[in-house]
Amino acid sequence: MTEGDRDRWNARYAEKAERGSASPFLEALDDLLPRRGRALDVAGGAGRNALWLARRGLEVTLADVSDVALGQAAAAARAEGLPLTTVQVDLETAPLPAGPWDLILCTYFLHRPLFDAFPAALAPGGLLVVAHATRRNLERHPRPGL
Repeated sequence: MTEGDRDRWNARYAEKAERGSASPFLEALDDLLPRRGRALDVAGGAGRNALWLARRGLEVTLADVSDVALGQAAAAARAEGLPLTTVQVDLETAPLPAGPWDLILCTYFLHRPLFDAFPAALAPGGLLVVAHATRRNLERHPRPGL
């Protein structure tokens, strides 16, 4: 990702200060997800999913390229009294934050080399949850992740 891409994401998050609620896809997995342990939200933006995971009792690390989004997530976590670690990282050029992770969540971010790194970053028995738009989904919904 270029510096211009980071600036673009920062501008997008600065423009839209509201986070939104957790992904309905993630909420539908409620019974399958752990309620303790370490979770990594990959490219999680302003933290809508990371905060939901933290409310469930997980120790969450939110990794994103946008320092604006991470600042918004950290402020929301403080306001709710939730522990949240934020890591500003360009996941297209840098490795994943060090695991092991009991849960890795990757929603609507596709950088294929990360998929090679996910298994080694997971704790034994850990879960990888990925949501990504299909071409058919993109035909029906121009912004399916929102």
